[in-house]
Amino acid sequence: MTKLRKNDKVKVIAGNNKGKEGKILKIYRSTDKVIVEGVNIIKRHTRPSQKNPQGGITQKEAPIQVSNVMLIDPKAGEPTRLGMQVIEEAEGKKKRMRYGKKSGEIIIS
Repeated sequence: MTKLRKNDKVKVIAGNNKGKEGKILKIYRSTDKVIVEGVNIIKRHTRPSQKNPQGGITQKEAPIQVSNVMLIDPKAGEPTRLGMQVIEEAEGKKKRMRYGKKSGEIIIS
């Protein structure tokens, strides 16, 4: 299970795209993979169709393993691990929130 969510800003920490940053576009929880904007670009040869009458070579992002990305802490601007905290709200309700282990700040997304 991953603590990452869609639209989180992440940094790639391993693999061919190490050091690149981007936003999570899609999460595949069953296979523990994510698609990150501008990372792991592949070229796809497509034949002409009604949607794309020209055909040709298109580029798109391919999924990468979730263990190869780390969330960028909004406060520190550096990759950080995530933890979970139980926060009590005004009416006595309890809510689980994510926080960055580096800065200790709660991450709102």
